[in-house]
Amino acid sequence: MQVLPTQFCHASTVLPLDNGDVLCAWFGGTHEGKADVGIYFSKRMQGVWREPMLLVAGSEANWNPVLYQKENGKLLLFYKEGERIAAWKTYVKESSDLGETWSEARELVLGDESGGRGPVRNKLCKLKTGRLLAGASTEHGIWQAFADISDDDGATWHKSSDICIQGLTYAAGEKTAESNIAVSLQSFYGRGVIQPSLWEDDGGVHMLLRSSEGFVYRADSTDAGETWTDAYPLCLPNNNSGLDLAQSSDGTLFLVCNPVAANWGVRSPISLFKSTDGLAWTKLLDFETEPSEFSYPAIVCRGSKLYITYTYRRENIAYVEVELDEGGKISS
Repeated sequence: MQVLPTQFCHASTVLPLDNGDVLCAWFGGTHEGKADVGIYFSKRMQGVWREPMLLVAGSEANWNPVLYQKENGKLLLFYKEGERIAAWKTYVKESSDLGETWSEARELVLGDESGGRGPVRNKLCKLKTGRLLAGASTEHGIWQAFADISDDDGATWHKSSDICIQGLTYAAGEKTAESNIAVSLQSFYGRGVIQPSLWEDDGGVHMLLRSSEGFVYRADSTDAGETWTDAYPLCLPNNNSGLDLAQSSDGTLFLVCNPVAANWGVRSPISLFKSTDGLAWTKLLDFETEPSEFSYPAIVCRGSKLYITYTYRRENIAYVEVELDEGGKISS
């Protein structure tokens, strides 16, 4: 396992390329939310990860990088900046040489003060029409999600309707939980749904959501992400930690998450699930089960392979490849 240049790291994003290389980015520093936390990047070439490079460093904390490749091959790196989650700004950098060099950062939506536009943590979802959907969320009192929408391959964006859990109440200033998870203390204030992971099928567009309510929540759209149903719970446990899903070419869904039914519960095990409809899920395997933190997965399906990264004890980023057979079952 490669030693990373910081004592703390978290929130990876993974992107396999057509040439066989794999890209990964994450944030790291001394502690989540500290001013020295930057965005790091590495490329896997011929089975070997290159030395991580620091792409973003500033006077405020950086968070939650998301990689995306445009049709013309150009790479985009989205990330958040700001000490307060509720006031995040979203920035984007570009690369025209598969991550060898990067542009200066620009603000994604100039002047936005809503807590961050574009993808909040998970990868973008490209619809059959070419429309891009970014799973977004805000943390002002009751947590809410939305889809940020682009019809020009990421040049401009507009917001969908908000997605929330109807009837959920929250007393401002109430501390809802205690936990030994090494997150920013501001994260413990609030209830609701955040950090969507999206997919499209014949019935429309859907998202799974992290929640404070002990279960994974879901919302659906029949108008390409413009408006959404209220969030509703599935039977799949969630510990108020990140999740991510990927869709294979035959429509099968693969989800990585911590199946723990407790708000701010332990972040182990971290497991892989499978579904044909996004409602009922079957566990395929556990990646980690020991008492520690294994969290914030990212997953991409490319051909017959799943590419997965996740936080490993806040000390490193784990990388896993899972080979699928012709029936969509795990072959290795």
